[in-house]
Amino acid sequence: MAQKTIVIYSDDLTGSQVEDVTTHTFSLNGVNYEIDLASDSYDKLAEALGPFIKAGRKTGRGKGGSPRPRKGRGAAGDGGASAEEIRAWAKSRNIQVNERGRVPAAVREQYESAH
Repeated sequence: MAQKTIVIYSDDLTGSQVEDVTTHTFSLNGVNYEIDLASDSYDKLAEALGPFIKAGRKTGRGKGGSPRPRKGRGAAGDGGASAEEIRAWAKSRNIQVNERGRVPAAVREQYESAH
């Protein structure tokens, strides 16, 4: 007996069947969500979240509730600059930064702008 599997892609927001569906993840209040959206629905999501994203702070990237990156890795765990690298860069430019703890966003932004 032969079997035929048919995969139907649908937009979770509209329920419409489309071929250009992409899975997107986001979190709110410590709860991670995943949603499959066509490009039009994603544009609506991005537009709705835009003001909040602009006013918010990045805390890193990764799979939802993944653990913090290990020492020596970038804040996003993606091979970017580690806190130690940013501190050394800041000190070499006489930018005041603490020896321990979180690197202030302003210092991290200066580092990223310079590289």
